[in-house]
Formats: sequence, structure tokens, C-alpha cells
Amino acid sequence: MKTRHNTRPVRFFHRGEIVEVAHLPPTTTVLQYLREHAGCTGTKEGCAEGDCGACTVIQGELGADGQLQLRNVNACTQFLPTLDGRALLTVEDVGSPGQLNPAQQALVDCHGSQCGFCTPGFVMTMTACYESHQAAGTTPTRQQLADALAGNLCRCTGYRPILDASERMFEAPPRCLPREPIVDALRALAADTPLDYSQAGARFHAPHSIHDLALLRETCPQATLLAGSTDVGLWVNKQFRDLGDVIYTGRVAELREIRNESDGLWIGAAATLEDSWAALTAAVPRLRELWLRFASPPVRHAGTLGGNIANGSPIGDGAPALIALGADVILRRGTQQRRLRLQDFYLDYMKKDLQPGEFIEALHVPLPTSDWRFSAHKIAKRHDSDISAVCAVLALRVEAGVVREARFAFGGMAGIVKRAAAAEAAVVGQPWSEPAAKAAAAALPQDFKPMTDMRASSAYRMKVAQNLFTKLWLETGGARTVPIGIWPSMQEEPA
Repeated sequence: MKTRHNTRPVRFFHRGEIVEVAHLPPTTTVLQYLREHAGCTGTKEGCAEGDCGACTVIQGELGADGQLQLRNVNACTQFLPTLDGRALLTVEDVGSPGQLNPAQQALVDCHGSQCGFCTPGFVMTMTACYESHQAAGTTPTRQQLADALAGNLCRCTGYRPILDASERMFEAPPRCLPREPIVDALRALAADTPLDYSQAGARFHAPHSIHDLALLRETCPQATLLAGSTDVGLWVNKQFRDLGDVIYTGRVAELREIRNESDGLWIGAAATLEDSWAALTAAVPRLRELWLRFASPPVRHAGTLGGNIANGSPIGDGAPALIALGADVILRRGTQQRRLRLQDFYLDYMKKDLQPGEFIEALHVPLPTSDWRFSAHKIAKRHDSDISAVCAVLALRVEAGVVREARFAFGGMAGIVKRAAAAEAAVVGQPWSEPAAKAAAAALPQDFKPMTDMRASSAYRMKVAQNLFTKLWLETGGARTVPIGIWPSMQEEPA
């Protein structure tokens, strides 16, 4: 790809005005920009991989309905050009020494800070939660607040006073951030031409239409395709990789669309994880706990389901759910579309059925009928914000007490996410019963020979995976049989 001069600088709203940046490499992170160039050192660097939350900021943009959407994200993994056309709010923007915002004041009143290193990140997450609930006219429960804080690690105080402060901030008279200046700025930025930013020998393309994206991808198949940057950002932060030229999907409106169709759910490849999982759990409530335990809110607000699928990690939590639902992946190259079963997309470890110049346009998920039963489980060392040792989504279609179809999808058990064909065969055509569940568990070693690594041993993975069939039986037959839409959630609705 040839390098040329910038067509224009990166433009975004920050500190009450539209800021222009034209001199930094495209892979400069938002955190680096804040601390090293903008003088905003309230945002801290902890892990530099999106786990600890010390770098949490709020990103603002206008939704499809024209309303301002404010969401907390990790500044350490986001590249500065992804801010183009958006708003950036940091801890310096939400209060002042003479007038703390509700989150800050509540943390003071509840003694929610000691060393203070992580406090700015907590302030930003709490502020984002406060803004969303005030806009909706709702008050979150303590569990919802805990779920919202899952991406922030407290090193000193412990979570009780922070959760106390999160509840306390809703007790004070409402005092939200001034939204009008942000909305006005975002409307002005919307008139900018698509970003084509060149610096330090690399280019960053941010097309606004799927046609332009397809043309770029076909012309430059070796460029790095960037979505939420929650994984690619680590290639730079941790592996010090040179990404070369980058094509960013986050400004293509068509790729961010989620819509119900007559034969299922269409999820654009650039739709955020948060929005994608919300749509999936509306159709299958039994996936809600998996949603809450998929990474953390700051990661889900930036990352995309299409990116998670394209990554192809054998321990990714999106693929087991989608494969169990019978999803298809929609691929595009130029003007041509190709559609295949997601379970056939993965060929081998980190190897996908993806041709040069081709990219994921969307995922199509059939909506299950009422005779389907689901059981979804994530096994990890920590409850929140951890990588799976085993992830399983087990689905059965039961008719008159007999299993007519089964989809048992496992992550963490092989070099790819895949279905357990022998376990499925053990139950199909059989009455759904405890012996059938045991037969599926007994057949599982024919499907997988899991590896041992730092997350779990091979024996542990196999034993856990086999035990999940007992859970499947108890949840769908042994305890009571419940249609997919009314099985009670193990947790409250997420914030």
C-alpha cells in the first residue's frame, strides 16, 4: 500500500473542544496520548492489556437514534485514530476540586480510596453507570453495580466501600454531565470526510461505508483489519508488533447494525460485544450469565462479536454460543458474499476458511424454537474477567421427551472451538434422561483430547466438561423442564 500525506488530522472532542492530532503514529494508544501529550495524567497505566481498569475513560458517540451514548472503555488498548469523530472524557472532565461529581463525592464519603492509583478508573466506570441509569430513569441494584465494576480491580480498599459509594451516588440530587456541548461537537465532526491518516510510515484507514471497506480490503489484503482493538491492541502493547497499514471497521454503520429478520438475527461484524450479547440473550436468556462473564464491560463496550469470531481463539467464548445456536458467518470480498456454517469456519488452530481480501460482514443466528433447551457454562479460575479453561454451550431439541437434535459446542477442549460429535450421537434419538446425559459424558473422550496449560490440566478439563452434562440434565430435565424463554437467570439483569 502506498504511503501519502495525511488527508486530515484525527479529530475528536476532548476537554470541552474539538482537538486535532496530526503528528503521532497510528498505533499510539489513547492512554499514551493522554499521559505523554495531553498532560492528562489522572488516567493511569496498570496492566496495559485491558484487565485492571486503571486506564478507564469514557467514550461518547451518537447512536443510530441520534442520542448520546457514553460508555467506559480501556484507554490502554484503544488506538488514538479510533477516537476520530467521537468524544473522550477523562477523570479531569467529570469534576473539579470545588465541585466533585456524584461518583467522586460518594467515594470520598464512603472512604473508597486509599493509595488512589485505581480510583480514577473507578470514577469513570461509576460515572458511566450513573449517566446510563439517570438517562434511563432507573436505579441499579447492588449486584448490577458489581457487574458494572467487573473491569476495575481494587488494590487497597476492597470492594465494599466502593460498592457502598456506587449506591450512595444515586441518593444525592441528580447531577449529570453537560451533554449539549458533546452532542453539538459530535454533530459537527459527523460532517468530516472519512479518516485516511498517515504517519510514521503507516496508514490508518477508517472508511464509512461497507463498499469502501470492501474495496480497501480487496486492494490491500495484507493490511491489519482492526475492530475493537481489545486483542490487536495487545499485539502492540505486549508483543511490540508492527501492524503496518490498518483498516478500521468501527466507522462503518452497516457493520454495526443488529436486526431481526424473518429467519433469525443479523449481527453486523462491528457491533459491540455488549450490544451483540444483549440481542442474543433476549432470544436465549440462558446465555445471560455467559454474557456477564464474557471479559468485562470496558472490553465489551469496545470489542466486537465479529472480531471475537475472526480471531479464532480456541478459548473464545463467543463461538461456542453461536455454534450451539446454529449460526452462519457471512463473508465478503468486494461485492461478493459467501455464507457458511460457523462450525465449518475454523479449520485448525488459528486457521480459518478466509480468503485473501475477504472479511466477516455479519453473523446470522437462527432464533431457536421453544423445543430447544440450552445450558451455558464458563469454567475459569476467577468468576469475573477471566479467560476460560472450558466454555460449553449445550443445546438440545426435545420433542415428546425424545432428543431430535443436539449441538454440544466446546471451547478450551481442542485447537479450535468445535462440536462434540460422539456425545451428540449418544443422545440423538434417545429419550432425554439421566442415562442419556451419562452416555454423552462417556462419549466425550472420543471427541476431545484436551491439552494441559497454566489454566487447567487435561484431566481437569475432561472431567469438568463431562460433569456439565449432569448440569444439562438437571437444568433441562432432571430438575424441571422449562422453555428457553422463561428459565430464571442465575444473576440479575446487567447494568
